Amino acid sequence: MGWFKRLKDGIQTATRNKKEAPEGLWYKCPRCSETVTRKELRENVFKCPSCNYHERIGSEEYFHLIFDGNFEEYEADMEAVDVLQFKDLKSYKDRLKSAKKKTGLTDAIRVARGKLNRRPLLVACMDFNFIGGSMGSVVGEKIAFAIDEAKKTRTPLLIVSKTGGARMMEAAFSLMQMAKTSAKLSQLARAGVPYFSLMTDPTTGGVTASYAMLGDINLAEPEALIAFAGPRVVKETIKKELPEGFQTSEFLLEHGFLDFIVDRGDLKERLGDLLHLFESAQKPA
Repeated sequence: MGWFKRLKDGIQTATRNKKEAPEGLWYKCPRCSETVTRKELRENVFKCPSCNYHERIGSEEYFHLIFDGNFEEYEADMEAVDVLQFKDLKSYKDRLKSAKKKTGLTDAIRVARGKLNRRPLLVACMDFNFIGGSMGSVVGEKIAFAIDEAKKTRTPLLIVSKTGGARMMEAAFSLMQMAKTSAKLSQLARAGVPYFSLMTDPTTGGVTASYAMLGDINLAEPEALIAFAGPRVVKETIKKELPEGFQTSEFLLEHGFLDFIVDRGDLKERLGDLLHLFESAQKPA
């Protein structure tokens, strides 16, 4: 009843003595407004404990979620070059500098090799926080490197997509990555090395139109937006109301674009099952 006594006796705490909760301690779910600590959210693999909303996470979190322990990163220092001297409200050079400072990343994708349930796996994971996870020359080159490494070592490849599409500041150089990565994946397929594509929220634009939809197995997280053009653009183009849930992973699964949807909490187990199945299929009878 301490609060009642303070109210009755007019006891107040000076503003300078009030203790504020440390910034970043709490998380409020954007869907159901449930509030939990960041620690609880992390322990629940960055899903809302109340409504199972999957919060967007980056490559570091996926690497720790997927790999058994240590992993080796490849081409970590590869950086984009402003070949076109592009400038809109800001120069492309300044945007790159700002994104590197904000995220601690060199571009919108990282490539790493490790083990999942003691089986080797190469993972190329996109980061939405770096200029909207946009696909530029570095993204294309790192994916090409990952594919070559997977082919050379006969290691299964997983690409985790989280992107707004092509990087407009690189114009045609960005669009060229669609053809480049698709051609590389056809070489990987001919070599008989498995490729799994995991689409997360959002996966849009040129990435969806290229490597994201070319997996031997295409899977997605629940309620992820997966599209080429966004729903507003589609609606304005066809001049019709869109079906409920249009362009969500559930809608795509129902229409045959996905093999299955996987909860983030089950991701490692399901990937382990796939590695086991494909490993068994590759063994001689």
